[in-house]
Amino acid sequence: MASPAVGLSNTAQATANLIERKLRAERVVKAGASWFLMVGALSLVNSVLSMSGAGIRFIFGLGIAEFVDAFAKQAGQVGVAPNLIINACFAGVFVLFWNFAKKGEQWAFLLGMGFYAIDALATLAFHDILAVAFHGYALWRIYRGMAGIQPLKQLELQLQPAGAPIQPR
Repeated sequence: MASPAVGLSNTAQATANLIERKLRAERVVKAGASWFLMVGALSLVNSVLSMSGAGIRFIFGLGIAEFVDAFAKQAGQVGVAPNLIINACFAGVFVLFWNFAKKGEQWAFLLGMGFYAIDALATLAFHDILAVAFHGYALWRIYRGMAGIQPLKQLELQLQPAGAPIQPR
């Protein structure tokens, strides 16, 4: 059985291994960041379902959107547009967290996790234990993505040749 690095020098093989580890670390960071996108998108879907009177919703969305939906339902038909605008703003914030977190920005992970933890507390007001449990799971997955930033940065430093100019992101 031949190894995939047959004919490569030790230096080339070591570089190939570093590149492979870097790609894995990037996947970990992006997988954690993708939870922000999913939460934001499903929150909008929940709002549309709520305003249409479907009677179903995803547990993956934002709890604060449920508050907005409840107020919008009380307002009747007049509340539909403000509901969608406000919930689109909340979802947009999570899309921004996703955008920066997927690039390895730790502040986006921290701020997004903080907002989502506060949102879990808001979800408790509805006594929706399943949604709170999902918030906990999602926070853990997001944290795993954030934990991958430091190994990724170390691998990027190892792959940079000595004296190379710093590349902006």
